[in-house]
Amino acid sequence: MSIVRNTAGTIVLSGACSVDEAEALLRLLQETPRAQLDWTGASHLHSAVVQLILAARPDPIGPCGDPFIARWVALGSV
Repeated sequence: MSIVRNTAGTIVLSGACSVDEAEALLRLLQETPRAQLDWTGASHLHSAVVQLILAARPDPIGPCGDPFIARWVALGSV
């Protein structure tokens, strides 16, 4: 699974995050609404994952590792 919560409570996205993982992300965002989001290791984010991130507006750690998202959907500018 490429979406996990680490021991510090940060939600970590790594590698390719597919549509199948959107539900897991939703659950983590609901369980820890103030969690930070480390998306620096994400190589690809499915649009369903991006929509959840945009809706929940977690505090991002670093730039997004997905070049398309980093360029066009930068969370800091939303």
